[in-house]
Amino acid sequence: MKNKQNIIRFIGSAILCCLVQSVVISCDSFVDVEQPNSQLTSEAVFADYTTATAAMKDIYGKMRDGGLLTGKSVGLSHLLGQYTDELVCYQTGITTAEPFYNNGLTATNSFVQELWTSAYSQIYATNAVIEGVSHSTTLSTVEKQQLMGEALFVRALLHSYLDGVYGGCPYIKTTDYQKNSSVKRLPQAEVYALCIADLEAAAALLPKSYISIGRVRPNQFAAKALLARLYLYNRQWSEASNAASAVLNETGLYVWEGNLDKVFLKGCSSTIWQFASSSGTTNTQEGALFVFNAGPPSSVSLSTELYNSFEVGDQRKNRWIRIINKGTAAWYHAYKYKQGIGTGTSTEYSVMLRLAEQYLIRAEARAQQGDLIGAKEDLNFVRSTAGLGNTVAVTSSEIIEAVLMERRFELFTETGHRFFDLQRNGKLDTKLSVVKGGWNSTDVFWPVPQSELLINPNLAPQNEGY
Repeated sequence: MKNKQNIIRFIGSAILCCLVQSVVISCDSFVDVEQPNSQLTSEAVFADYTTATAAMKDIYGKMRDGGLLTGKSVGLSHLLGQYTDELVCYQTGITTAEPFYNNGLTATNSFVQELWTSAYSQIYATNAVIEGVSHSTTLSTVEKQQLMGEALFVRALLHSYLDGVYGGCPYIKTTDYQKNSSVKRLPQAEVYALCIADLEAAAALLPKSYISIGRVRPNQFAAKALLARLYLYNRQWSEASNAASAVLNETGLYVWEGNLDKVFLKGCSSTIWQFASSSGTTNTQEGALFVFNAGPPSSVSLSTELYNSFEVGDQRKNRWIRIINKGTAAWYHAYKYKQGIGTGTSTEYSVMLRLAEQYLIRAEARAQQGDLIGAKEDLNFVRSTAGLGNTVAVTSSEIIEAVLMERRFELFTETGHRFFDLQRNGKLDTKLSVVKGGWNSTDVFWPVPQSELLINPNLAPQNEGY
């Protein structure tokens, strides 16, 4: 078999790449199969479940190590934390997070370009899996359903984040270069509809149980958990509540973890889906990025405003935030992940979906529908684990506001929840103009990379303000 070089690089809306009769199978410890001795043709890859699975798992490795969901400094946990009021930047220069922190983004910013490019590269890979699995004549029906469900889940996940930060985006469903070279950005509502359709299909295909240890490959309830989020964002209150309930009612699989120090351990029973570490001796990129042991920080810290906003007695402030003192000065860092990148044995994985978000989704959706008793029950359940008493909110609007506040303290530094919560509720200007220097109302979206507009004019118009 001749070795063929894979060129699988998606540059924004124009795929400046082709699948040269093969797919990349780059296995690390994230992938529990051996790396093939040679490149395989695409037909051969999807003729065998082991190599087809390796292709899918490689996508998770790429997502963990780069792009929107990575815990590194180029990911949304860091950049959207800087962009809102969660984090403080201690670096300077256009190649750091400083333009996000100072709200000085331009359409030529390298991080803005990289996130767009890497996300579409990963989407391209999922489409290659979907097409390869669909055309396979040797994979069993069950094997096809598993791989197809996973790929649809990932495709929806990535598009949902692109849609949120860029304010509408192309929804790519093929590896066809000609079709993809001139795609247009879709309105946010259309992107949400396509994401939801993919997730509903994924939920129907995926099994209820996990097919591998560690909850590192999504099951049916991971798809429903993400559906609950997107239904909420799309103001489909009944659907959001029902999807969250489907996850929360699966008590044989998910058990609430009441010990805050165990929530982000790799074996936590309240985790729905997570990225495994790159090897059995490493931990999370988030821990490596956020934790520091001496001040002043070299890169990033939590904002003092966030730290001071927690209620008295909130144990998340004590267990998930660490204070670093130097003389009379104090700095704070996120301490959800407590281990450095290498500790000899992996104890923490990067959690992408967990039960607490589902309780808060259902609480908000219930309040929006007038089920105030049920909404308060869900809200108070989360609060009780944090060591807090029941909410004093009474009316629907008060409960919704209380839920949004609870989301701030429960989900900080987790893939941009704070930004999306403020954005979808029209509160970005109100909240961030007070605490952020240089905030403008047009900062609701990031710019579309200028290089992408030059490649494909159909992506125009540029977002306002850029």
